[in-house]
Amino acid sequence: MSLLALALAWLLGTAWQLQQPRLWAPVVDAALLLGAPLLWLSWRWARSSRLVGRWRLLFMALALGGAAALGAANAGLQARARLADALPPALERQAVELTGVVAELPQDSAEGLRFVLAVEGARTPDGAPAAVPSRVSLSWSRSGPDEPALSSPGVELRAGQRWRLWARLQAPHALLNPHGFDGELWLFERGLRATGSVRGEPAQPRLLAEGQCCDVERARQSVREAIAAQVSNPRAAGVLAALAVGDQAAIERADWSLYRASGTAHLMAISGLHITMFAWLAAQAVGALWRRSAALCLWLPTPWAARALGVLLAAAYALLAGWGVPSQRTVWMLGCAALLHLLGARWPWPLVLGAAAVVVSALDPWALLQAGFWLSFAAVGLLMVSEPAQPAAVARVDIDADAPPGPARRALALLRGAVRTQLVATVGLAPLTLLLFQQFSVVGLLANLVAIPLVTLAVTPLALLGVLWAPLWSVAAVLLLALNAVLAWLVGLPGAVWITGVAPGWAQWAALLAGVLAVAPLPWRLRLLAVPLLLPVALPPPSRPAPGFFEVVAADVGQGNAVLVRTHASVLVYDSGPRYGPGRDAGERVLVPLLQALGERQVDTLVISHRDMDHAGGAASLLRALPVGELRSSLEAGHALLAVGVAHQRCEAGQRWERDGVRFAVLHPRASDYAVANARPNALSCVLQVTDAAGRRLLLSGDIGAAQEAALVAADAAALRSALLLVPHHGSGGSSSPAFLDAVAPEVAIVQAGHHNRFGHPAPDVVQRLRDRGIEMVQTPDCGAWRWRDGQSSCERLLRPRYWRHGLS
Repeated sequence: MSLLALALAWLLGTAWQLQQPRLWAPVVDAALLLGAPLLWLSWRWARSSRLVGRWRLLFMALALGGAAALGAANAGLQARARLADALPPALERQAVELTGVVAELPQDSAEGLRFVLAVEGARTPDGAPAAVPSRVSLSWSRSGPDEPALSSPGVELRAGQRWRLWARLQAPHALLNPHGFDGELWLFERGLRATGSVRGEPAQPRLLAEGQCCDVERARQSVREAIAAQVSNPRAAGVLAALAVGDQAAIERADWSLYRASGTAHLMAISGLHITMFAWLAAQAVGALWRRSAALCLWLPTPWAARALGVLLAAAYALLAGWGVPSQRTVWMLGCAALLHLLGARWPWPLVLGAAAVVVSALDPWALLQAGFWLSFAAVGLLMVSEPAQPAAVARVDIDADAPPGPARRALALLRGAVRTQLVATVGLAPLTLLLFQQFSVVGLLANLVAIPLVTLAVTPLALLGVLWAPLWSVAAVLLLALNAVLAWLVGLPGAVWITGVAPGWAQWAALLAGVLAVAPLPWRLRLLAVPLLLPVALPPPSRPAPGFFEVVAADVGQGNAVLVRTHASVLVYDSGPRYGPGRDAGERVLVPLLQALGERQVDTLVISHRDMDHAGGAASLLRALPVGELRSSLEAGHALLAVGVAHQRCEAGQRWERDGVRFAVLHPRASDYAVANARPNALSCVLQVTDAAGRRLLLSGDIGAAQEAALVAADAAALRSALLLVPHHGSGGSSSPAFLDAVAPEVAIVQAGHHNRFGHPAPDVVQRLRDRGIEMVQTPDCGAWRWRDGQSSCERLLRPRYWRHGLS
């Protein structure tokens, strides 16, 4: 118990450091490092038989404090080293010449390649040395005005190559929305301290040498290419590449959605289950071969050799799979268990888990912020907790007994064990899954009963053995496509996926307790308490504005518009954000997860201001994912969005409606504006005004220009007055005219634009006009998602600041 308490104290100290908005002064790290001798001395005194009572408790508390201080200092020192490896502000968005090697498996897409370059040297255009981060993430487009075409003859990017190329770098910056993915943390954890794009000027990229490093990454790329050449179906080839070499990016987005909905996503990439299976098979093979040599058995007992080499071979497999965080966790856990066994230590399972967690967090403190960390350890812990108190209470089969049972009894016992394991994992992890992802696969238990044996015992082994004989990949692809068909049928059943919003903190703790109670070997009357404890997470109480009032969420979508207006019982979405590339848009990546996290199961009104892709780019994904009551837009007849079956009404000035005491009014365009020949889409933007019961107004202006602003002012300047303004055309210099700003007279002006966007939005003239009028300007690149409710506003970046985020280190 004392050792487990020390492990928990280390984890708490690490977690505390991860919550810091900025790194503390170096002297604090030095002070925390004093926890090492404090830990050792206090631990010795606490264990001393001469101390009893309160003195022993005091020294134990000091030992726990020392462990927490060491955990915090370890995380702080690693964070300081990574933050020091930063891009100098003077080089932001400047072209530099980089020389380096491709350090990881390049990721291919329809747009081009993304790869990690280990920088060996850098120069500015005038030839001066440049200090850039040691590892940068670069994109290499296949087309574009400033980028060389990847499709040029002789251009093939491979791991281990040394290149000299020109790139434009910037400090890591990602979209940040409530309950959304933290892309900057993901880059920080991987040690990528700058991102950028390859340029063709002032010189084309030049390959300097092949095979300079990264033998494992080159082997992974060779296997991935061999799978693609053997398997004609790209979806199956992508999953097999993920299972063989850990290339999760090779799995198509549609397949990821299928696996998440069916609760089988943990099987479709190299995870703890695959590493554990490989370790067990390797240990069995090593043991069988080791027993055949008397000399080897005399040198090292077979069980010891099997365990040690099994873990080493599993670590080699994890390296081939890309050494991802889930693989690392499993390897350290297996290593801790094997080492303890070899040393003859009989630690209880919570202490083994605690030791593995300390090792993982010592090497990668930010793993504590990853969902996979908690799912991995929780799954093992729940299986241990659920073991019956009396072994005789369940039927057991000893496969090493002198008189083993027959094949039928063995198969029955294995089947019962597999069903029990999956039942425990499904029920016990349901609360944690709801907390982390706000969804739970109702059909997951049935889907996993089919998928686990097929993927674990057939598809994955075939994916690995295909390295030796390629036709096995074709067999694995057939099995995989058949599994996909079964999973698609299950996911298509009514109620297959339960989706909920983010629950309050007290409900989250209650749900975690419910997961333990549900699988613990306790009387059923106590287990049933898990049901009421879980209900607040499965059906979280909604947090909505009072009747007559509204809440605004200006999502961080990059260069585009997307605003949520929530009333007491309805939600309106104004624009759907941009399309980022083939199969990637703000609807799927930002709006759908955000709406689901807020507990919204449908969209009552979707307003698409005009047809430009930075406003309508995510609409198709939104319409596919959630029921939409009505669509209002200025889209022309025949537009693809009008053919999805949602009732459509063209925006026209004078339209009014009311929801929950909140009034909505369309101010532009007029009916006659649609008849103007060759009218630009921007000029037809739907302008929407929202008014609450207290008379506070929000004006959503799309991409109107100065001419449309002047027409609105001339029609009724007083009606434009609004406390909140979505700045027209992202702050373009051709909008936000002085007369328009004077008429609206907003207290807050919101600019939704991309970080370092190529249009230069917001224009300096617009920024100056807002400042001259004392208007508070909010820019989503600096703020993240912006929320307003009951007169109070907040920025996501400032609400929960962290030292790895842009502008806060």
